[in-house]
Amino acid sequence: MPVLAIASTIIFLTGPAHAGCYSDPTPQIVNAKMQAGTTFLCNGHYSVLYSSITHGPLWSAERLTSENVRLAAGIQRQGQFQPDPRLPYDQDATLEDYRRSGFDRGHMTPSGDEPDRQTQAQTFYLSNIVPQTPALNRGIWAGVEMAVRDLALQVGELLIVTGPGYDAEIDTIGPDHVFVPAFTWKAVYLPTKKGGGAYVCANVNERPACFVESLAALTVQVGIDPFPQVAAASKKQVFPLPKPEHSPYTPDGVVSEDIGEMKKALRDWLRQWTRPSR
Repeated sequence: MPVLAIASTIIFLTGPAHAGCYSDPTPQIVNAKMQAGTTFLCNGHYSVLYSSITHGPLWSAERLTSENVRLAAGIQRQGQFQPDPRLPYDQDATLEDYRRSGFDRGHMTPSGDEPDRQTQAQTFYLSNIVPQTPALNRGIWAGVEMAVRDLALQVGELLIVTGPGYDAEIDTIGPDHVFVPAFTWKAVYLPTKKGGGAYVCANVNERPACFVESLAALTVQVGIDPFPQVAAASKKQVFPLPKPEHSPYTPDGVVSEDIGEMKKALRDWLRQWTRPSR
């Protein structure tokens, strides 16, 4: 398993540099090692910071409104996974990378959040995709996405940033060596409540579990500040995000609702995440 080694070139992406995208102001990379080889990609209703090193997104950001959720619900999901045409061929992942890999092509910004067929199709670019285990992608991760959409219907507007998290040692798939995340996360901020939190879900085959933590803790773990415009005090508080809903793709699956059990299942991951970087 190759060890993650990323050069230290720093080009911080912040606020109005990418005005007009749904991630304005843009999430901020706080771990300088992650910045090299990145490309900002603006889509119709979401944006991505793509890494040519991991061959996937470092983050995928959207502004989700209740209106978009209602429009998306009226559209039958359809789309075809494909390399992002804006990226050089030798930098993007390919369909071959995922073939017979044992991993699903996991959306970061989900197609189910998009209000029309064109923007749904954009979410199938591989620049918005990371390898997820079928157990996670079709199970509790789908339940997280469902819960977040229902929350948007309740409060009217959410700011959402989704991405992968990696350990020091990383598995890869395919001829392009696409990085396989140890976990995936979804940060949610409620402007009307001035609060937020983050779902963190283990990318494992056996009983994948999730828990909710503060935005400040997430920033330390993943090296990305999803909402640099939010006050530091708010980031330290955990807003009570809804529990993941039951995924229709795993009708016989079991989802733990006990946060203690979830954290116990992830204790080994947590020890690695909280170690100081060298």
